[in-house]
Amino acid sequence: MLRSLIRPLALVAMAPLAGCISLAGKPPAMLLTLASSASPAAGVTLDSRTARTIALQTPVTPAAIAGPRVPVMTGATSIAYVKGAVWAEPPARLFVRVLADTLAAQAGRVVLSPQNSFGDGGARLSGELRTFGVDAATDQAVVVFEAVLVRDGQKTIEKRRFEAREPMPVVTAAAAGLALNRAANRVAADIAAWVGR
Repeated sequence: MLRSLIRPLALVAMAPLAGCISLAGKPPAMLLTLASSASPAAGVTLDSRTARTIALQTPVTPAAIAGPRVPVMTGATSIAYVKGAVWAEPPARLFVRVLADTLAAQAGRVVLSPQNSFGDGGARLSGELRTFGVDAATDQAVVVFEAVLVRDGQKTIEKRRFEAREPMPVVTAAAAGLALNRAANRVAADIAAWVGR
């Protein structure tokens, strides 16, 4: 009889603790994202009859920047991560959105994804987002993108490296997000100027 009472009493005693137990890690204080400084105006339609198209592929990335954390290059062969800095989604996807907005706003291009550009003879832009983090030696946020471009109706391939650095006197999650956003927008503007020529 005593045994049959102990089990229900133990369950009742443990019930208040159920809300205190979490198997997941502590959520980050904030999530970082990128915002384009050059976006197409709302309500403006870009039409492939009057504007040139460009198919934009999400860049490939090394594993160090493929995840949600912000890397800090602490040496030629070592990487740490900014404490508390977590991207809302992979940096390559955030960067390609900034690039798409900039190409539409500054180069006047109709930007297509590879999935919806079949049969289109417009330009094609792909590449590798090689660096997207903090350089501890120079206290700078660094964005490096190696672009591969096939221009409208051409078969030749152009390749060009773009780089932007922004000062970052303090390495915090908020400072990293702001500095990387500025650097990403500078790279996107340089790419739009190159594509638009």
